[in-house]
Amino acid sequence: MEFNVFLYLAAIFAAGYASKLITSALKIPEVTGHVVMGVLLGGSLVNLLSTKTLDMLSPLSSIALALIAFTIGIELKLEVIKKLGKSIFAIVTFESVGAFIVVFLSLHYIFKADLNTALLLGSVASATAPAATVAVIKQYKAKGVLTSTILAVVGIDDAFALIIYVFVESFVSSNLLGKSVALGAMIGSAFLSILTAIGLGVVSAIVYILILRKTKNNDFVMLLLTAFLFLLLGLAEVLGVSELLAIMAFGMMIVNSSSVLSKKSESVISNFSPVFLVAFFILGGAHLDISLIGKIGFLGLFYFAARSVGKIGGATLGAVLGKAPKNIRFLIGFSLLPQVGVALALALAINKTFGSPEFGAVGAQLASVIINVLLFTTIITEVVGPLLTRLALRKAGETNERT
Repeated sequence: MEFNVFLYLAAIFAAGYASKLITSALKIPEVTGHVVMGVLLGGSLVNLLSTKTLDMLSPLSSIALALIAFTIGIELKLEVIKKLGKSIFAIVTFESVGAFIVVFLSLHYIFKADLNTALLLGSVASATAPAATVAVIKQYKAKGVLTSTILAVVGIDDAFALIIYVFVESFVSSNLLGKSVALGAMIGSAFLSILTAIGLGVVSAIVYILILRKTKNNDFVMLLLTAFLFLLLGLAEVLGVSELLAIMAFGMMIVNSSSVLSKKSESVISNFSPVFLVAFFILGGAHLDISLIGKIGFLGLFYFAARSVGKIGGATLGAVLGKAPKNIRFLIGFSLLPQVGVALALALAINKTFGSPEFGAVGAQLASVIINVLLFTTIITEVVGPLLTRLALRKAGETNERT
């Protein structure tokens, strides 16, 4: 039967409704149910959402990531960041670099993975995807110091992960091609990519604010906000920079320049973002190919364990050294395990780069291992991560749950 986008969308949202009913009855985070539902509907089981179908529906995930990035950006108020101070940057530095170092050293020296595989998996491990964490915070209407810290950390974390990845990708590319590594070029490329993304967001926000500074009608806000989000997605893709960073910078600039407009924009986003988030998690779960678990299962579990140690241990150490409040020190790390989104995007970038003919069979094999390990462990983190995030927020007394 010919692909009909409306029938697939109907099935996805009906499945989302069913998983919401089930998770409500079981009293577990909704995102966990959506991911499991996606696995059931994916190519490994029911096969409603085959690989071909997922490719055709990929714009839905891009839109969801844009909404997630904006939600994080709009929460990054400078007054809150200043209040939390150096602890945020200490946490981000140690949890992202810690995950990279622990995964790389563990895979290369204990698991005996080759240097290139260990480096690339280490670089991807540094990323923390904000989608699941933001979804849990929204579901339980969490507010407080830990919540603000989590949102700031997962927002800034993306920049650190991109810096690490750009360095590693350049090194591995040079290693596979037998070329010398130009350290200056790597550093320049990383910072240019990040500054371009942030610049796009800031300039777009200035134009957005100037146009809407006297507007009172939310319909105008909704239309122009939608236009700017799609514009940033498109420009970031064309320029090859992080759309997440660009849109986070866009949201952050708005919230710190116009409190009235930021509230209107946030209100608009909150009205339709749940629909796209449901689709995002179901589609994410559907990517898992269960038949590959036998081949990469042990490597995937080892990677997951090493990454968890790096993330939780690094975040805790950063919080202690940064003199964060006591409840943040021992809870923040448990909210940083999810990796779908940023890490998956990096895995797809690895697949595109090293799967090209330039790197031959060795590059193709390397790309295959990376993306399948990421898909396998993403399902684990998207099931376990939200549960641990809710636990941390509960321990901090920041959830607003109905009993």
